[in-house]
Amino acid sequence: MDLQTQRELIAYLSQYLTEARVARLDEVLAKRTRQIAVVLEGIHKPHNASAVLRSCDGFGVQDVHIIERDTEFDPNQQVSLGADRWLSLHRYDDYGVNNTAVCLDRLKEQGFTLLATTPHDPTVAVDEVPIDGKIAVLFGSELRGLSTYALSHADVRVKIPMYGFSESFNISVSAALCLYELSKRLRQGNQPWRLTPADYTALKLEWLRRSIRAYDQLEAEFVASLDKQT
Repeated sequence: MDLQTQRELIAYLSQYLTEARVARLDEVLAKRTRQIAVVLEGIHKPHNASAVLRSCDGFGVQDVHIIERDTEFDPNQQVSLGADRWLSLHRYDDYGVNNTAVCLDRLKEQGFTLLATTPHDPTVAVDEVPIDGKIAVLFGSELRGLSTYALSHADVRVKIPMYGFSESFNISVSAALCLYELSKRLRQGNQPWRLTPADYTALKLEWLRRSIRAYDQLEAEFVASLDKQT
């Protein structure tokens, strides 16, 4: 479906939501970014997984890359409060494949700098990370942290400054702190961070579909009306 047709479909589906709801979708989309992405490797505790998704939504980060290792990624809906409905979740769970390698290679091809969060031998503190391009922040499992492969293939090792006896925060707190710092500096800087017109349109259509019951029937009616015009 080309961009113009998507926009016509958006106008058609928007009739079935209140003006306030459509305005709310536009308000959130205007603050979304794909310049920062989050990578979760081997996260298995539902509470932590859900809290990270909620932070991504709250800080306007659209893309979450999920690498499943020993257990399935299964967020807790009571914690995420439905945040996963508004995020683009990219899963890497193929059997017999180094899913971490597949994910990181894909992100590098897309021009992302890979930031591995770790308290061990860090390169730079999170508040000193340059915000001059696309950034993917990698978080590891609750007990083991990131895999050796992820750490060795990241571009930078990032730490959160600690001032107590604890070596690190848990993953949900770490993600929130990193996203707050990075997203704040991104939005205050000179780099373009907003969605492209194509991404804005595609996401708005996706969100409308998720907001309207039986949207597929309405979309079929729309397509049928186009066929009649041709």
